[in-house]
Amino acid sequence: MLILESAGYRQMPWKNGAGTTTEIAVSPPGATTDDFDWRISMAQVGSDGWFSEFPQVDRTLAVLEGNGIDLSIAAAPPVRILPASAPYSFAADTPVFAKLLDGPIIDLNVMTRRNRFTHRMTRLEADAPMTWQLQAEVTVILSCTSALHLDDGTHSARLQANDSAFFQTQINPLILTPINRATIYIIELSSI
Repeated sequence: MLILESAGYRQMPWKNGAGTTTEIAVSPPGATTDDFDWRISMAQVGSDGWFSEFPQVDRTLAVLEGNGIDLSIAAAPPVRILPASAPYSFAADTPVFAKLLDGPIIDLNVMTRRNRFTHRMTRLEADAPMTWQLQAEVTVILSCTSALHLDDGTHSARLQANDSAFFQTQINPLILTPINRATIYIIELSSI
């Protein structure tokens, strides 16, 4: 179990320079936006505009704060993503225009380099202890609205809101106990 505190996340400009990103983690360590295998970040979106394009990358997005966003992906009808919506996956090398519903948002992004890694992001609401079986090569837990106690049978830790915990594949299930009602994101990453 590795705990990353939100105060230590790296702040950086978007690839297209139109906003800022808070990078939670990237692999390999020190990778840039052009050569990562996988990347987890939060973005502050303050105005309508085009998303950065990432060749050969798949992306999943969730809205953490704000009222929501409409994504127009290529020629498809817009997709509305609200804070209560399930995470939405799409190709990051397709043109995407974002329209805010009513004011700025903060979103959570997971990106994996196609043919190197795959990912899955799950959104959970919890107000009581729950169990999660760790099955992916890397699992990242992020609690956005409450502190969260984690216990994997060997180690335990407490995450503050927006801190994250990293786990390698293991046999023991993980017990997640929210201190208050929590919105929890579980990100699973596996190499191909």
